[in-house]
Amino acid sequence: MAWLDKAWVDTALETLTAFFLIAGALITFISSFGMVHLRDFYLRMHGPAKATTLGVGLILVACMFYFLLIERTFHIQLLLVTIFLLITAPISAHLLAKVALHQKLPSDISTTGAPSELREEDVGQEPDTPHPEDPGSGQRHSP
Repeated sequence: MAWLDKAWVDTALETLTAFFLIAGALITFISSFGMVHLRDFYLRMHGPAKATTLGVGLILVACMFYFLLIERTFHIQLLLVTIFLLITAPISAHLLAKVALHQKLPSDISTTGAPSELREEDVGQEPDTPHPEDPGSGQRHSP
């Protein structure tokens, strides 16, 4: 295949590397503005979650193409880090949102779709046994 020579492959890999690197950097840069300018915790939490998931993921894909171009080897470690980020960033953002709801962090009044109050089934019950440091805690069952 004459069109698949080394120069054409190098140019294609350089173009892909530049595209993914610029796209990842732009997404990370824009999401940092979201973290700074949004009004409350619930809105600010989306900036870092999106940046680590998509922005850093694209930068890691650009790194994979770069090392494929320079060293002519595929680094599985970069792919594993990308997969790890894609799995853990949404989970950590979800857990942060749940903690904020349980801590009853206030949301901005002008925010549409503000988080609702926790329903009764979402809140854990007091344990039946008292805490060792506070013998008065815990629910007492009457016989």
